[in-house]
Amino acid sequence: MRISRAWTGAGQLRRAATAGALVVALFGVAACTGTAPGGPTAAGSTPASTGAPPTPTGTATGGPPAAPAQVPAVLRFTGTTLGGAAFDAAQLAGKPVVLWFWAPWCATCASQAWTVAEIEPRYRDTVPIIGVAGLGERKAMKEFVTEFDLGATPQIEDTTGALWKRFKVTEQSIFVIIDRNGTVVHQGFLDGEALTAKVAALAGA
Repeated sequence: MRISRAWTGAGQLRRAATAGALVVALFGVAACTGTAPGGPTAAGSTPASTGAPPTPTGTATGGPPAAPAQVPAVLRFTGTTLGGAAFDAAQLAGKPVVLWFWAPWCATCASQAWTVAEIEPRYRDTVPIIGVAGLGERKAMKEFVTEFDLGATPQIEDTTGALWKRFKVTEQSIFVIIDRNGTVVHQGFLDGEALTAKVAALAGA
């Protein structure tokens, strides 16, 4: 009877020891992984990457974008070029601008065309020169542009005379020069030398 009780007691001790060992092992696994099963990330650890790009926290400090130039009233007009493209004079705001009013049959215009074709590419980015063709047929205007190599110079078709009336131009050839503030600083005839000098001065202003 004493032997049976001794074996029974020994069995209970072994089962208790085995259960204790399992508990210790489970806590040990939890301690190695740094997280409890199904629990939050342990403090100080790095969250696993999700593969998504990081969200930017700020923008480059390059300063605010420059405000667009105010469009003066004198440049608030639109038209169509001899090539059929829409033209909006508002794009010229903030720059000195030369408007050249010419007619395709005008001998004086023809003499000035060579100067315009020569200097326009040089000052295109600083002092745009814009032709305003009137007092003639579209076909004759296009032939004039081809003959004097003016294809790279914007040429507004004004067969109705709307822009000529707007600027009170009553004869050809007339140059209307507008400074960067939108003030008309010259309106009238200019020969090639005088035109070149005025455009160069505006470019350097």
